[in-house]
Amino acid sequence: MPYGTLYLIPVPLAENASAKSFTPYLVDTINNIKEYIVENEKTARKFLKEAGLKTPQSELLIHDYGKYKRDDTADFFKGLQAGTDVGLMSEAGCPGVADPGSEIVEKAHRMGIKVVPLVGPSSILLAIMASGFNGQSFTFHGYLPIDKVERSKKIKELEALAIKNNQTQLFIETPFRNNPMLEEILKTANPKTRLCIACDLTAETEFVQTKPISEWQKKVPDLHKRPTIFLLFR
Repeated sequence: MPYGTLYLIPVPLAENASAKSFTPYLVDTINNIKEYIVENEKTARKFLKEAGLKTPQSELLIHDYGKYKRDDTADFFKGLQAGTDVGLMSEAGCPGVADPGSEIVEKAHRMGIKVVPLVGPSSILLAIMASGFNGQSFTFHGYLPIDKVERSKKIKELEALAIKNNQTQLFIETPFRNNPMLEEILKTANPKTRLCIACDLTAETEFVQTKPISEWQKKVPDLHKRPTIFLLFR
């Protein structure tokens, strides 16, 4: 019996952003799937409802990989091995991108399972699109060091890479630490370096602006508890 297909299903990035996030193909796909591997079951069930799921949720089999250890995921693949199509969902955005779901995808490839990514919102790509920076060459670094000295050092390294390689440098911080991160960037980076702040993407409070560090220093936005991507470029 041939294996089932693992569909990678994007999730909205913000509240009330469902209409911006769904495609007809995605809606058709979720209505043909009854088994899911998800990062957070509560979030996943809410998303499926908003997306227009017609299948009663009581009929769904949902594996919450956020509750499991990395080596304890064998049950996740039994349906796929039996020929059942399965959906993989992150808590927000695209599965496998800045997301532990990449480990599920990697294992699926090793097992010879077909993987199909669906179109949906990626905060990284949306930030690149809106920044005005180099979209031909960019690097996403995830989280920078928490230690202030190491973080300042890393910011200088990223700034140097942006200049040397003509390459956009992207990174994030835990939302409740956004303001200290921004403070460190404004204190550390060259005044001529350009910084794009992409905050609350796809939300009603979306904020995206690109300015030199010297201009940001004149008026510093409050990013506390707001999902944000920082982009550096010269």
